[in-house]
Amino acid sequence: MSIAMDRALMALSLEEEEEEPFTMPDRLGFTSVEENRLSLMGRTLNPECQRMSGLITTMPRKWQKEGKVRGIALSQERFQFIFNTEHDLLDVLEKGVQTFNEWPMVLERWVENPPEDYLQYFPLWVRISHIPEEYYTIEALTTLGDMIGKVRVVAFDPLKPVTQPYIRVQVIFNVANPLRMARVINRKGGKSATIHFDYEQVQKRCFTCKRLNHEKTICPIEVRKRQAEAQARRNKAKMVAPPTPVTLTKDDPLFGILDESQVGLDPLSGRPKIAKEVLQEMRRYMVANTGEDRAIKMDRVRSTVREAESDPRAQRTVLRLEVPPIVTSDLNRGKDLVFDYGDKGQKKVSFELNEKPEKLMAGAIKAFKPQFVSSDPILGIGHSDASNVASVQRSYSDSPTVFQIGSMEPGSSGTITRKQYVRRRPPKGIRKAAALALMDQSQEDVEDRREGKQEVGSKKRKKMESGTGGRSTPKAQCLTTIPSEGLSKDQ
Repeated sequence: MSIAMDRALMALSLEEEEEEPFTMPDRLGFTSVEENRLSLMGRTLNPECQRMSGLITTMPRKWQKEGKVRGIALSQERFQFIFNTEHDLLDVLEKGVQTFNEWPMVLERWVENPPEDYLQYFPLWVRISHIPEEYYTIEALTTLGDMIGKVRVVAFDPLKPVTQPYIRVQVIFNVANPLRMARVINRKGGKSATIHFDYEQVQKRCFTCKRLNHEKTICPIEVRKRQAEAQARRNKAKMVAPPTPVTLTKDDPLFGILDESQVGLDPLSGRPKIAKEVLQEMRRYMVANTGEDRAIKMDRVRSTVREAESDPRAQRTVLRLEVPPIVTSDLNRGKDLVFDYGDKGQKKVSFELNEKPEKLMAGAIKAFKPQFVSSDPILGIGHSDASNVASVQRSYSDSPTVFQIGSMEPGSSGTITRKQYVRRRPPKGIRKAAALALMDQSQEDVEDRREGKQEVGSKKRKKMESGTGGRSTPKAQCLTTIPSEGLSKDQ
C-alpha cells in the first residue's frame, strides 16, 4: 500500500492542472424558465442596512400577497420573487418605488437575456415646484423633468386649473445618480430661478451626496474630505482629476465634422447627446460611396444635427432615439407620499444623568416614604393587640431597600416591584366587640318577638278578614272536602 502511495505522489505535478468546465444537461426539469416568467428580479441598494432574510419574509406581507408569492435569496443583494398569477405581479410593479427598512430597492420583471443596464433603473414620481409662470407648458415641464431622468409621464392639463403648488412628472431614474433637491435655471432677460424637486416614496438617502446606496457616515465625499484634511496636515499633494474621455478620434469619419461638445455626455441629464446608433449611421453615410461630394455630405450632417439640436422634441426623438413622454390629464395618477427628513423631525432627547441631578435624591426620598392606611379609625388603646403592631411594622417594611419574598418580578427593563394586594381589615379587638354587640342585638330581637311586640321594619302584615278592600295573606287557603254521595240514579 505504501509503494502505490509513493508512486501516486511522485506522479503529481507541481503545476496547477486546468479543469474543463462542466456542462449542465439541457433536459426538461433542469431549468425553471417557465416558472420564472411570473417572477420579479430585485436588487437592494444598501445591503448593509437591508438584511436579505428579513426582506424575503417581510415583502409578501407588505404587498398583501402572503401565500401568493415566494422569495428566493440569490446573493447578499440580489433576490427573486415568484408569483402565482400575472395580476399579482403587475399589481406590485404598479406600486412604484419599493422600500425595505426605509431604503429603496430596484425591481424589474425577469427576462431570459438581461441587458447590461438591468436592475439599474426604476420609475419615480417627482414633484417640481417653484416653476416660473412662463414655463407651465408640456415642453418646458418635460425639459425640467429631464434633469432628473428620462421622462415617461407628465401629469399636467393646460385646460384645467392647477390647485397644487407643484407639477408631478414620472421619470425613469438611474439609481447611480444623486437625487437633486434644487436646480438653478436662467430665464429670459438675464434673470435666474431656482427649481425644487421632491420625490415620492423615497424615505432615506445620503444627506451629503443625495445618493440611495449608503449612509452619510460612509459617504465617499465625507471619506474623501477626511482624507483631504489628513493630507493637508501632512502637506501632501492634491489628487489630479483624470482627463475627460475623447469620443471623436482622428481616424473617426466624423472627426472635424462634429464638435466634441455635440457628441459628449449631457451634463444636465448625464446621457449621451447623440445615441450610438445615430453616430454609427452618420459614419456609414460618410464612408459610403453615394456619388456625392464629401463637402456636401459634411454640410448635410452639420445642418441636420444643428436643426435637431434647436428643437427639444427632435433632439430627444431623433438624436437620442428616446420615446416621447406620455401626457396625461390625471393629475393624481400614481400619487404617493413624500417623506420629509428635515431639521424639524430630528429632535433628540438627552438621557444624561447630570442634566437634572436634583431628581435622583428627590426620587429616592419619595420612594422610601412609608404609607400606612387604616380602614377604620383606632377607637382606643385598649383594643390594640399584636395584630395592630404587626400591621404597622409591615407598613414600615414596604420600602425599596427591604427585600421580601415575592416582592420583585423580572421585566423587560429590569427588576420591578410587584404590586401586592393589601387586605383592609379592622383589628381583632374591634371585630370581637362588633360580634358581641351583634349577638346581644339578636337576642333582644328574639325576646321582643316572643312577647308579641310589633317588629319595626318587618315585612309581615296581619290578615284583614273584614271589609271588601281587605287583602289576603299570600298563604294558600285550605279547600273544603266534598262528601261522596254514591252513584247516580242512572247507573
